[in-house]
Amino acid sequence: MIGIRAHLGQFICILLLVQQSLAFFSLPSPWGYRCGPQGGPCIKEENSAVFGLTTLAECKLTCGPHGALWPKPNSAELGKEVVKFLPKNISQRMSAHLEVSNLLEEALSIFKKNIEQYHPEYSSGMDLWENIKNPKILARSLFLDFTVSGMDTQLTLETDESYTLAVLTNGNQTTATIIAASFFGARHALETLSQLIDHDEITGSLMIVSSAMISDSPAFPYRGILLDTSRNFISVRAIERTLDAMAANKLNTFHWHITDSHSFPLYLTSLPKMAYYGAYSSSQIYYPADVKHVVNYGRVRGIRIMPEFEAPTHVGNGFQWGPQNGLGNLAVCVNKEPWLSYCAEPPCGQLNLANPKMYDILGQIYKEMVEFFSPIDLFHHGGSEVNLNCWNTTDEITNWMTENGYGLDDNAYYKQWSVFQEKAHQLLTAANKGKKVPAILWTSNLTVAGRADQYLNAQDYILHIWKQGYDPLIGELLDKKFRVIFTNYDHWFLDCGFGAWVGEGNNWCSPYNSWQKVYDNSPLKLATNLTASFDPKLVLGGEAALWTEQADDAVVDSRIWPRGAALGERLWSNPDHNWEPAEVRLVHQRQRLVKRGIEADRIQPQWCHQNEGLCSV
Repeated sequence: MIGIRAHLGQFICILLLVQQSLAFFSLPSPWGYRCGPQGGPCIKEENSAVFGLTTLAECKLTCGPHGALWPKPNSAELGKEVVKFLPKNISQRMSAHLEVSNLLEEALSIFKKNIEQYHPEYSSGMDLWENIKNPKILARSLFLDFTVSGMDTQLTLETDESYTLAVLTNGNQTTATIIAASFFGARHALETLSQLIDHDEITGSLMIVSSAMISDSPAFPYRGILLDTSRNFISVRAIERTLDAMAANKLNTFHWHITDSHSFPLYLTSLPKMAYYGAYSSSQIYYPADVKHVVNYGRVRGIRIMPEFEAPTHVGNGFQWGPQNGLGNLAVCVNKEPWLSYCAEPPCGQLNLANPKMYDILGQIYKEMVEFFSPIDLFHHGGSEVNLNCWNTTDEITNWMTENGYGLDDNAYYKQWSVFQEKAHQLLTAANKGKKVPAILWTSNLTVAGRADQYLNAQDYILHIWKQGYDPLIGELLDKKFRVIFTNYDHWFLDCGFGAWVGEGNNWCSPYNSWQKVYDNSPLKLATNLTASFDPKLVLGGEAALWTEQADDAVVDSRIWPRGAALGERLWSNPDHNWEPAEVRLVHQRQRLVKRGIEADRIQPQWCHQNEGLCSV
């Protein structure tokens, strides 16, 4: 009996200690925040209840010309007070065409989910606000008033993505007035509005800046992220997270590098053997319903899904079925060794220029891709890293070149490569029911000094720059009136700086491209340094690329974010300063992405987030 009493006493002591610990952590923080002079950083001080300090979240919403907004808008005036409200008290009025209104309803659902996720205990389906009984908070409402003049619900390079957002509080109602020329502008306004809101840790409700006037538009029409899903399969759920984060940073193009020589994970209804031979497994396939889901998922978030089918190289696995089906070799050098002699990385493979049936298959691939991704306004043909040694050591191709009198020197192969490219573009146009869309090509041996305008029509092709940003070729292409997209690897390849996956040491494009390098990479400045005069409209924008030799679902979020956020501000705002003034807001944007379920990488200790500006050099 004495032993039982002793154990019971110990148990009670433990309960009391746990209760005391919980009570300690539920106490209000001894710290508070105020905005520094001239709208400077939020300053942390001991809260004596004399100086009227606020929470960190409230201070970040109201301090400085741009508060917690990312990317920073063209023009913003923010109020210095907040009002509390609950998400169930949101209502709206829409003046827009029916299809636009339908999309806005979906975007509004995303907006409501985003702001609910600011609650530290967010879980889908839970009523997070049931314990809030404060009559002042319960009486407050947020009214959203939309006016969208345009009917366009498909993104193009000409889409007007601008918007104005006015927030005004009168009595118990806060009204957010959104005016835009397109659904996409209105969606961006909703994203901005969600960043004027945060969780109030004192009342448990949400809070919104009481007044704001914002006028905003993007610097570039093309603002993208490339995700390679061939080298390692990336799940639809991970792609959804990527699109969620892109929307939070006003990026508008998801460049889906869906196939490569490593695998062909796209299921084609008319060519099922492509995935049968080319997918890593039966569970690592994108079916038509998956692709169409991703296309719609992106559209309601303001994002086009742009497919890439890279050719004539970076093909291989998936094409092996041709001979046994009477079609001959559709591709050559497939998995050929030693790979260093025939391709840029293992495994090798290039399309067979000598086989006319290859074009039949290519046209069928385009037909289904156009259907899955419809409507398309851009298509990426790839076109990088052709290895002539693959073609000129394949008897079938050298015999074909000789029989047709084409010759066997390098220029002869470049000519036939350009013929292939033109046929490919014609097949794409036919697949798109005769409607020609701009075709994007990686810079390559077809576009080196003096060649691009010999082989390509500047009206039909957009050139995608992936070499270093100081390459003089960029100036030449602009002088020849080619439109360009930047993904110069020395700043915007997100796979750089890791260990080599073939051999030892660092990978080929090291060092690591930090968020600071991503932020400071200005396409217009690069272009200005390389040509005396050019039409700025030829610079369409840029994208960051994640090639996935060393990435899959487990790390895709942290490889892209928050570096992708730095890209977002560069391409939306194109600021005239370097990364340093943006650091505090980026650290907060990273926190916001995590609240929304994005496993973004840490870039500073949390102490830096709570002590603004004190982690700067």
